Parts: sequence; C-alpha cells; structure tokens
Amino acid sequence: LKYNESHEWIRINGDEATVGITEYAQSLLGDLVYVELPEIGDEFAIGDDACVVESVKAASDVYAPIDGEVIEINETVSNDPALVNSSPYQDGWLFKLKITDESQLAGLMSAEKY
Repeated sequence: LKYNESHEWIRINGDEATVGITEYAQSLLGDLVYVELPEIGDEFAIGDDACVVESVKAASDVYAPIDGEVIEINETVSNDPALVNSSPYQDGWLFKLKITDESQLAGLMSAEKY
C-alpha cells in the first residue's frame, strides 16, 4: 500500500488503483454512518474531492490520491458504512481508478513514512 498526507491509501494492481481511507483516518472520524461514492466514469486529478465519508462526529472529504477515472465503486460500503471502520484496508475500500499518470505514484508515501 501507498499513502498520502490526507490519509487515503492506494493499492496498485497493474493500471488500476484501489482507494480507501486509513485505519488512522477512520479512527479519528469514529463510527461511519454514510458514504457518498463517486460515479463510475468520473475523472479526478490528484487532490480532487472524490467522495465523502460521514460519521456521527463529522463529514470528511476523501481526495483522489492520483489522477484517474473511476472504474468501480464499492456499493457494499454504501449499504454498510461500518465496513470502512472494521476493515479499512480490505472490505472497506471505496473506489477503483484507472491510472492515467503512473509518475504520480512516486509521490506517495510508504507505510513507514506515513
């Protein structure tokens, strides 16, 4: 996994990237009650607001960690937002991007740096 400063993680698989929020981010937010996912086909530049997660405490934007086009969303977290809390790196992923600029991956942090 790679990470950015705004607490998103990214898992690379070929030219696809799975995106979610980190264990740390979900712990700060508390119990999630709502997830607003992007639409398939949405295109984002690095740093764009990609979706929203909402807890009993606050709503928080989730930012695109790299440029890309949304190719899949995790409908399961729409119906069960608590998955992001209980399994942020596995079942609680948010969306998948088709990578459009692989050079941006170099700007992400390793687990140790994060």
